[in-house]
Amino acid sequence: MKKAIFPGSFDPFTLGHADIVERGLQLFDHIVIAVGYNEEKRGWIPIAERVRALREFYKDEPRISVEQYNTLTVDFAREQGTPFILRGVRSHKDYEYELQMAEINRELAPDIETVALFTTPELSSLSSSIVRELAHFCRDIRNWLPKGLTYNV
Repeated sequence: MKKAIFPGSFDPFTLGHADIVERGLQLFDHIVIAVGYNEEKRGWIPIAERVRALREFYKDEPRISVEQYNTLTVDFAREQGTPFILRGVRSHKDYEYELQMAEINRELAPDIETVALFTTPELSSLSSSIVRELAHFCRDIRNWLPKGLTYNV
């Protein structure tokens, strides 16, 4: 079975994230959405709530599981028994960052491969930080979240 982790803070999980997961399922038999804690990002939705909401959202999809982690991504991939890390790339800025991370991860864990999917053009400007800012200013963010994904915040 080809299994991958899809790591991120997912604060919140957007249509762009869902698109990467759906397209990733064409490549992998199982995807673990790995909700990580990122010290550099100020959390909006508590991490336990992000995990709960994603588990509920994907409850009818047996090829997807959701786990929380707070270790290096390559260590979590090993813990999950997967040799693949799935990443999404929206722009050249993302590409540079993802390339650096893939190179470091390869140094740390040569047995784990990073697979990057480019975001579909209509979602390339969408980011969790933009959605958080819209929510901060009391704007309706439902158009940027997968239909049926709800948070209790």
